[in-house]
Amino acid sequence: MPNWLLPENIQDMLPEEAWRIETMRREILELLRLSGYQLVAPPLLEYAESLLINDSADMDLRSFKLVDQLSGRTLALRADITPQVARIDAHLLNRQGIARLSYAGSVLHTQPSGLMRTREPLQIGAELYGHSGLESDLEVQRLMLQSLALLGIQGVHLDLGHVAVFRALVQGAAINSELEAALFSALQSKDVPSLKALLVGLPADAQAALLALPELYGGVEVLQRARQVLPASTHAALDELQRAATALQPFAQHVGIDLAELRGYHYHSGMVFAAYHAGSHDAIAVGGRYDDVGKSFGRARAATGFSMDLRQLHGLLSKQAMPKGILAPHKNDAALDAAIAELRGQGQVVVVDLLEDSAHRSELDCDRQLVSRGAVWVVEKI
Repeated sequence: MPNWLLPENIQDMLPEEAWRIETMRREILELLRLSGYQLVAPPLLEYAESLLINDSADMDLRSFKLVDQLSGRTLALRADITPQVARIDAHLLNRQGIARLSYAGSVLHTQPSGLMRTREPLQIGAELYGHSGLESDLEVQRLMLQSLALLGIQGVHLDLGHVAVFRALVQGAAINSELEAALFSALQSKDVPSLKALLVGLPADAQAALLALPELYGGVEVLQRARQVLPASTHAALDELQRAATALQPFAQHVGIDLAELRGYHYHSGMVFAAYHAGSHDAIAVGGRYDDVGKSFGRARAATGFSMDLRQLHGLLSKQAMPKGILAPHKNDAALDAAIAELRGQGQVVVVDLLEDSAHRSELDCDRQLVSRGAVWVVEKI
């Protein structure tokens, strides 16, 4: 096998894509900085147990692992940056009030998370710690939608869900953890026949409520129908969804409700959300509330946040060529050096033609050149 081949679903980023993605990263981080979110940069590698949220089997399967030659302990390459940021909040910053943190970095997955997805996403996101109210949920949801709009991604559909709805039904029917996991799997795939089979033997009202969940998706009007078929124990969560949907409508083309959406159920504790776009088979940004994650690090904190993959988002944008440069001759000339320095100081790309070979100049991607006119170097079109 040729040694230049890469593993499946692992790709290089060539100059135009790398330049555009770096620009996207800077723009989003600047939006987050101006919103009070401080940048952190966790390591790519940690002890495996630190990266598994609530001993999540899903996260365990997604993580590459290896043995540390120094300690003999199992290390993992991060599959998600969220638990690392939770660790930083809990133990390194140790703030008592609200903490707003942002991040951007590569993560690695043993399997692609969706159709045509890379196994090395470039994850960017924000987390808000220390506030349990709806206001913080709305803040991160708006920031997620504003980030997408900043990149020029229009026509975003926002789906809202709430894991407290399913949990209230499970607790009300005294369902054991094994059956709960099976019900969760069936709901995620909206497999109604399997759901019906799993519910045999449960009280009739619990069966009716759980069977209703896969049908409770659509516009905000779904919430009214949900109040009619779901018990009162779920109504506080439904009220939160109603308020959020109303507040977020100006920021998305459409806001929908999906009460069977349990993304990240193993660690989310409240409202969950996902942004969709016609150009992608999968969600383009996801997030939710996860107040219990800090327990893994000995300090539970109210928390909510969002994340997105810049490589996935890049695929939704129209192609944009890199800016053309200015070609400069390779000469020992103080005036030329000064002209190059001045142009670069203005943000212009200046490429020195080391080969001085006209046959390959097109590869340098320049549409202008520095030309000597008497004692002055001027820029002219090629």
